[in-house]
Amino acid sequence: VQLVESGGGWVQAGGSLTLSCAVSGFTFRNYDMNWARQAPGQGVEWVAYINPDGSIIDYADSVKGRFSISRDNAKNALSLTMNNVQTTDSAVYFCAAGGDFGFWGQGTQVTVS
Repeated sequence: VQLVESGGGWVQAGGSLTLSCAVSGFTFRNYDMNWARQAPGQGVEWVAYINPDGSIIDYADSVKGRFSISRDNAKNALSLTMNNVQTTDSAVYFCAAGGDFGFWGQGTQVTVS
């Protein structure tokens, strides 16, 4: 099982960034998927959820209206589009597979200044 996040980096407040998660080693189209983040010195915060066929989506209140989660089951890919980012969005972002968050990627750093 492998989940590899990419797309992180530096972005100015008010800007946009899209994160990607490439997965392998399991049947992606059968799994709930999540994005989560961890800021320095803080615990892990759940960010967004999408069900296997993409028909059910949910967001943490802190990102609702600014972030958008999507998936491409044909490409085994998950995305998170982040708009109007704020300094409080700075964190390491992880994709996680399964409703129980059973599989995690290594994370990608997002820094908003």
